[in-house]
Amino acid sequence: MPEGDTVWNTARVLHRALAGARLTGSDFRVPQLATTDLTGWTVRESASRGKHLLLRLAAPDEAQWTLHSHLRMDGAWRAYAPGERWSGRPAHLIRVVLRSPGAVAVGYHLHELALVPTVEEERLVGHLGPDLLGPDWDAAEAVRRLTAHPEQTIGEALLDQRNLAGVGNLYKCEVLFLRGVSPWTPVGAVPDLPGMAALAQRLLAANRGRWTQSTTGSLHRGQTSYVYGRRAQPCRRCGTAIRKQELGERVTYWCPVCQPEHAQPG
Repeated sequence: MPEGDTVWNTARVLHRALAGARLTGSDFRVPQLATTDLTGWTVRESASRGKHLLLRLAAPDEAQWTLHSHLRMDGAWRAYAPGERWSGRPAHLIRVVLRSPGAVAVGYHLHELALVPTVEEERLVGHLGPDLLGPDWDAAEAVRRLTAHPEQTIGEALLDQRNLAGVGNLYKCEVLFLRGVSPWTPVGAVPDLPGMAALAQRLLAANRGRWTQSTTGSLHRGQTSYVYGRRAQPCRRCGTAIRKQELGERVTYWCPVCQPEHAQPG
């Protein structure tokens, strides 16, 4: 699943390609928007909120609308020059095409695609916790939301977008390793939750603006993470084999020696 920084980067790509442009055509390939025509509409801006992408538009009558999409596990937006071959994904995965004089934006395998009045955006994203990459990031509010369910495992709590918006499986695993906390530790037993939230924000912010995500400081292949994607490889700190196991509906990676605060399964 794309992390918050990936969605942030995607929003910037669309903003650079379309912001200020009047659309010359649109093609929606989802039933709920199949007859929608955005020709003549102006793209005001592209923004992200956690893992949600918000393309804000102005209709010819100056009414303000938002095209909302969620990338989930496999969605993507690509921007092409007019006439350029669309090489992002197979054509049958295309859900929307937006054309302007200077660019064509193509959305592949998008989820929760909806066109709503901009004043109603909160209906779609208002449940989210503080956005780690948003201008209104509020660490104290994120910690308050995390501590509201002290019995939940910290691994599941970090992935719950209602607590803090933007953390995916990669950052969950890496933050917990760097803080020395087992993914199975109950939230109520985690020391220094403010420090954990601050670290998550710093890691996402450090990778904002680039597509190669690194928590180690290295951008070399095979050196970008401490535990994520490294099952059975030696821990970079202690040499113990990294483990991988399901946690809730997701898999988690951890070092059983460096993250010993709570009894490990199996």
